[in-house]
Amino acid sequence: MEIILILVVAAALLFDFANGQNDSANAIATVISTKVLSPLSAIIFATILNFIGALVSTKVAKTIGGGLVDPTIITNAVILVSMLVAAGWVMVCSKLGLPVSGSHALIGSLVGAALAGFGIAVLKVKGLLLVLIALVLSPLMGFAVGYVLLITFYWIAARMSPPTVRRIFSLLQIGSSGFMAFTHGMNDAQKVMGVITLALFSAGKISAISVPAWVMLACATVMALGTAAGGWSVIKTLGTKLTHIRPIEGCAAETAAGMVLAAAAHLGAPVSTTHTITGSIMGVGTAYRLKSVKWLIGGKIISAWVLTLPVCAIGSALLTLLIRLF
Repeated sequence: MEIILILVVAAALLFDFANGQNDSANAIATVISTKVLSPLSAIIFATILNFIGALVSTKVAKTIGGGLVDPTIITNAVILVSMLVAAGWVMVCSKLGLPVSGSHALIGSLVGAALAGFGIAVLKVKGLLLVLIALVLSPLMGFAVGYVLLITFYWIAARMSPPTVRRIFSLLQIGSSGFMAFTHGMNDAQKVMGVITLALFSAGKISAISVPAWVMLACATVMALGTAAGGWSVIKTLGTKLTHIRPIEGCAAETAAGMVLAAAAHLGAPVSTTHTITGSIMGVGTAYRLKSVKWLIGGKIISAWVLTLPVCAIGSALLTLLIRLF
């Protein structure tokens, strides 16, 4: 049991690192593409704010730890399988330059492995439905808020000269990028905190679903290291391939995504930062000019989203059944 618990913690932190690497693009892709910050400065900036954001709250961690599956039934062997499958999928997508949802990967893998191991009785259906609704709504909210914000920014900038607009929104974009990195840490690092807390509870190391301080620090640090590693192919996809981005559009997209993520973290809803920022970028691109959005690239990203949850659920379920068989 001790060995399995150690392996679960290691696999969860591996997923945390992979997620940080893929999701580093969420906060800094636009600020790099607009040349407001250099790649190195942007990554250091995002790494620091990711770390701080991860330590601010544990509401999302408690949702993952006790709101999706019954912590009194689940075992660490099942949790281990789910973490390995989720980490593997995120790493493959990062290699392909696809901004994929770590939330979908984690939740799909955990649910698939739990179902295969214990049946439907292990699932907390109400909590799972609420999380799935939040995952669906977050990119739509990102799109809508991004669209409205950019129209508002255009109205404010209408009487300014182009150099003044660029100068002002370049400064504002540094702030919006930091806001996005901070809220990313608030949401994504907490998902792994929840998994490790669930594993500790399952092993009898803690008596309640409450996140220990060392778990918070470990997840915040590893997420920050993943961000520091930088998913450059994903950064290129979000920053340059999806739509034309200037400082004013980048500021609108990052602010919109940060607002949605902050609201979700406050409610304890584990939403996808990748979905949210991509929805915001597409909303901003649509407000700028409908044809400016490269919908073919957007279609590939959406395909990766659609595939993530079922692929991870089926993969972890099959692996769990295979382990039980042998």
